[in-house]
Amino acid sequence: MVTKTEETQLNQLEIQVDNAGGGAWDYLCLVRDLKIRRSEKVLKHGSSILNDPRKRSALGPDEWTLNEQVATAAMDCQCLGVAQNCIKALQKKFPGSKRVGRLEALLLEAKGLWGEAEEAYSSLLEDNPLDQAIHKRRVAISKALGKPSVAIELLTKYLELFMADHDAWRELAELYLSLQMYKQAAFCYEELILSQPTVPLYHLAYADVLYTIGGVENIISARKYYAATIDLTGGKNTRALLGICLCASAIAQLSKGRNKEDKDATAAPELHSLAAAAVEKEYKQKAPDKLQLISSALRSLKI
Repeated sequence: MVTKTEETQLNQLEIQVDNAGGGAWDYLCLVRDLKIRRSEKVLKHGSSILNDPRKRSALGPDEWTLNEQVATAAMDCQCLGVAQNCIKALQKKFPGSKRVGRLEALLLEAKGLWGEAEEAYSSLLEDNPLDQAIHKRRVAISKALGKPSVAIELLTKYLELFMADHDAWRELAELYLSLQMYKQAAFCYEELILSQPTVPLYHLAYADVLYTIGGVENIISARKYYAATIDLTGGKNTRALLGICLCASAIAQLSKGRNKEDKDATAAPELHSLAAAAVEKEYKQKAPDKLQLISSALRSLKI
């Protein structure tokens, strides 16, 4: 994660380079080190170095690193001719390189040649089955082609090899949600919560899924995870506060006729009142013009 200090340093350097104050190479190195994508700037300033024989020769071995960086930026900007020239230079310098082969496959993707790109990735995986980036590119191709079921299958196989990849679990959950496979999505969020229990986003997403599945037990569990989200964010998550209100209303409706001593049912009105007050306070401070609207919506919930 980029710190504020690093971001400030990068922005200052970018302004300097844009105003012809020098430091283009330092800027490109910082972008690369921070793993930030500022493709238009990288393409502009990187190309200016590569197109100048004197500046290019001064880089020494770093010339090839810059070719790779500019090629990726050029594909982001759909300047495929520039990308192809950079890749050709790398092919000439490093014939048979798997790293360059990955760039070639990316270029095929950028051109929309999905079948050829898939073949290239499959070939690269035969040589190195543990290349995470290539596995993910295959998933990306399936998504681009509108084949979420294939993407799910590929991600499931990937997670058998790399179970600790949190981003992959989250991506798999979102794919399941796109197909309305809520129980499978819930499993993914359970894995994420087990591995990173202090990330409020996972608690919130899991609560949303449980609420969507419905049923008294699931909604009671959803309320607990909304509460966990509020706790982890210091009471600052408005979505979770609204979730508490919705759960309280749903529990009250679904619990009619049940044991009056049921703690979950009897706690619903009190929790709703506390959460509703917190939501109204938040709106009063940040969106006063919407306060009447949200207050009306909260009052309409049956407890």
